[in-house]
Amino acid sequence: MLKKGTKIYSIIKNKCPKCNEGHFFEDNNILHLKNILKMHKYCPNCGFKYEIEPGFYYGAMYVSYGLTVGGAITTFVILWLLRLDLLSIFIGIFIMLIAFMPLTLRLSRLLYGNIFIHYDSEYKNEEGIKLANKE
Repeated sequence: MLKKGTKIYSIIKNKCPKCNEGHFFEDNNILHLKNILKMHKYCPNCGFKYEIEPGFYYGAMYVSYGLTVGGAITTFVILWLLRLDLLSIFIGIFIMLIAFMPLTLRLSRLLYGNIFIHYDSEYKNEEGIKLANKE
């Protein structure tokens, strides 16, 4: 299930969707909030240009919306089953949304990229590799 060449591997391991080798984000640690969305322009391994067109990752906002709504509904149901009052439930949802925001931001970009970029073990862009090494 978690082998190279699958979308889930790319998403969980923060790897390039094209080659599953190079890192997608510059910093692997989601707790470094200053660098949370800093991406490489080109894959350091295969040279694939991550931003296919200008503003490509604006579409990740829709994925992020779905993730946050799903998380909020799940939190609501869990806290409701614990018989908490409505104010406590909404405070719990607010805390969950703030706590998981860094993960949601990165996960939405990785998911969105993996929807449109498909694995190709043979792909190499020499010009992109040179540009990635200059960064």
